[in-house]
Amino acid sequence: MGSFARALEDFFTRHGLALPTDQAERLAAGRRRRRIEAVPDSMRAAVSAFDASRMRAQDRARRAGTRPRSDHTQETALATMRDLALFLLTDQDKDDWSLVDVHDIEAFLATLPRARKRRLTVLRQFFRFARANKVVLVDPTHTLTVKEANGFRGRTLTLDQQRQLFHRWTTGERVHPHEALVGMLALLHGVSSSEARMLQIDDIDEAARKVRLGKRPHPVPLDPASWTVLQQGLAHRAAWRTDNPHVMVTKGTKAGRSPASTSYLSHILDDCGFPPRMIRSTRLVDLVNTMDPKLVASAFGMDPQAALIYLADHIDPGRLPDQHQQRT
Repeated sequence: MGSFARALEDFFTRHGLALPTDQAERLAAGRRRRRIEAVPDSMRAAVSAFDASRMRAQDRARRAGTRPRSDHTQETALATMRDLALFLLTDQDKDDWSLVDVHDIEAFLATLPRARKRRLTVLRQFFRFARANKVVLVDPTHTLTVKEANGFRGRTLTLDQQRQLFHRWTTGERVHPHEALVGMLALLHGVSSSEARMLQIDDIDEAARKVRLGKRPHPVPLDPASWTVLQQGLAHRAAWRTDNPHVMVTKGTKAGRSPASTSYLSHILDDCGFPPRMIRSTRLVDLVNTMDPKLVASAFGMDPQAALIYLADHIDPGRLPDQHQQRT
């Protein structure tokens, strides 16, 4: 479906003149099918059945009014199973699920240690399904643990790097407005890519220079630098001549009303050399370690336990009393 067809669909469905098409569902089905087809032939049937079972569960949850798994979650699970099947065939020389043991799973999880928790969750779901359907006799993930320490282990920016990025986004003439907007909001206000992606025109209070962000309970006041970058983003949006309500409008979304894709947001900061999560984590680590974590969690609309993760396990030397003076 092209941009013109999407614009027509959006217009007719918004005014109650037509029902929405199944374009999104067909695209999601195609992505799942490509992941399944990448699985080796001898292992493909079990993965296909696993996907069918998850899709039935998604449909039941949708009809029951509960929270169904998103298409992205379904596709990520299939990508994990595809990667495991290819790993077993090429590295372990195994082409049947019944031959998999705990050592194979450990070796696979070791290839991406930071994704261990997410991958192990999917593998447990698959092997429970496989055991219930007599594909395997023993669940090789039964005795595995996440082995993930509680605490922040991500990377953060140094002060010099923060200054460089601030200078880039406030004075750089060749920087894309979307990069500057996402970067500045993450650097100064701890805004996630999802919050920036879903930001709409109606969320902006021009008089008070505040914006409503995600699940945050109160509007966030913007400093002059952030407000200037936001105005540049709005000027870029105005050039598209679009009715899309979101601040960040791309070529693919200008004809409709949907937000920019998650893929677009994940690459928007590639030119600056730092991922959005690293920039946001820098701000959260600073706030949590200088303020009450519960206050930070309340201001950001986070679970208190999520904010505690960002507590550092060291003390800034500048906060310690002078040891020399104590001895004297």
